[in-house]
Amino acid sequence: MAKHSKSIPSRGLRVADQIQKDLSELIAFELKDPRVGMVTLSEVQLTPDYAHAKIYFTLLKDSPEEVKQTLEGLNKASGYLRNMLGKRLHIHTLPSLHFVHDMSTRRGLEMSALIDQANATRAADDEEAGQAGDDSQKRTDSE
Repeated sequence: MAKHSKSIPSRGLRVADQIQKDLSELIAFELKDPRVGMVTLSEVQLTPDYAHAKIYFTLLKDSPEEVKQTLEGLNKASGYLRNMLGKRLHIHTLPSLHFVHDMSTRRGLEMSALIDQANATRAADDEEAGQAGDDSQKRTDSE
């Protein structure tokens, strides 16, 4: 179950999770737009009145051109997806779909790379300090 805002009641969370599940299936199996490739829906945020759903997606290729094409394809197909979603969900208000590219995965990878780089630099500094300590220890032993 995805992490959601505290202001949405538990029914809203269940509806958002069901929308995420159904949209994932619809995009994978029903959508024929060539601009939309391998899309993963990471989260659905639903307004308390169910009028709007913000759908966060990630891509295998995060190039700006690929993101732009996918976003155009998803926005173009939002009416069709909403119609198909209406046939699956039986709720009074069917939300308008707003697609947003989720950049948290890329930011996480960048942060991980920075941490790895900092650890490598630290290890190299520790190694140099260890060698300098060994050299000074050898000098005091020989004197």
